[in-house]
Amino acid sequence: MKTINITLCATLATVGFAGSAMAEKWDMPMAYSATNFHSEHGVIFADKVKEYTNGGLEITVHPGGSLFKGGEIKRAVQTGQAPIGERFMSAHANEAPILGWDNLPFLATTYEENDKLWAAAKDKVNAALAGQNLVAIYTCPWPGQGFYFNKAVNSSADTKGVKFRSYNSATATFAEGLGMIPVQVEAAELSQALATGVAESFISSGSTGYDRKVWEHLSHYYKVNAWLPRNYVMVNKGVWDGLDADTQAALQKAGDETGAACAQKSADLASFYFEELEKGGMTVEPASPDFLAELKAIGAKMTDDWLKEVGADGQAILDAYKAN
Repeated sequence: MKTINITLCATLATVGFAGSAMAEKWDMPMAYSATNFHSEHGVIFADKVKEYTNGGLEITVHPGGSLFKGGEIKRAVQTGQAPIGERFMSAHANEAPILGWDNLPFLATTYEENDKLWAAAKDKVNAALAGQNLVAIYTCPWPGQGFYFNKAVNSSADTKGVKFRSYNSATATFAEGLGMIPVQVEAAELSQALATGVAESFISSGSTGYDRKVWEHLSHYYKVNAWLPRNYVMVNKGVWDGLDADTQAALQKAGDETGAACAQKSADLASFYFEELEKGGMTVEPASPDFLAELKAIGAKMTDDWLKEVGADGQAILDAYKAN
C-alpha cells in the first residue's frame, strides 16, 4: 500500500530521537530514477541522517515514483502520508506562484547566479512552504534547461502543433508561446510518452535525456540554458516541529552537506550529459539566434507575469538578487 500510517507522523512529532534504541523509520518518496544524481544524493542524505542521529532515524529512499508518483509527493508529505519527500519545486508554482522563482527565463543561467537567486529567494520561499505545512531541508539545482526535438528547429515556424511535454506552468507557457501543444507528463513516464507519440518535444537538462535514452526517439537538443530549476527535500512541518533540537540539527547538517554535494555533482555532469546525447546519435548545438530571440521575448513576458502574480515578495527577490 502507498499510504503510510499517519500515526507515524503523530508519533514522530512527539518523541524525537534519543538514539538507536528508539530508532524510527521514515520512507522518502522521490520522483526520479535510482541512477539519477538527485536520487543518488537522496541515499547519501539518508546515510548521513542515520550517522548523525546515531542510528535514531533511518530513511528509506523510494526513487522513480515507486511509492508516490511525482505529482503526488508534495501532497503526501503535507498530509502526513509520508514524513519526508523530494519534488521539483516549480512543479508547485500553480499552488504558490513564488515557488516558480527558479523558472524566470534567462535571469540566472549559471550555477553561481542560481545560488545567488536562491539566497535572495530562500526566506520568502521557506515562509510560503511553512504555510503549506512543509519545511525545506535542502535544495539541489539541475543543469541548465534546453529543448529536445525530433527535427531541426530554427524558429517558432518549426514548432507549430508539436506536442510538448510540460512539467510545470512555466514550461507550458513556453510551449504555448511557440505554438506547441503542452501535455503534462511525469519524468518516470517520459520514455513511454515519446515512444507512443503522446509527446514529441520537451525542455529539460541533459540529465533527463540521458536517463531516459531519448536518442531512441528524438534527434536534436538545443542548448538554451533558460534556467536552472531546483528540486527540494521537504519534511512535514508537524513532524519537524515535534523533533528535538539535536535531531533537527542532525537533519539540517545532513541536508546542508548533501545539498552542496548534489549541486557540485550537477555542475560536474552538465557537459557529460551532452557528450552522452551525442554518442546516442543526437545533434547537440546552441539554439539559432532567431529561435533564441523568440525564447527571450517569451521569457521577458513570463517574468512580468510572475511579478504580477507574486507581487511585492517577487519584486523583493529580484531586487535582492540584482543588488548582489
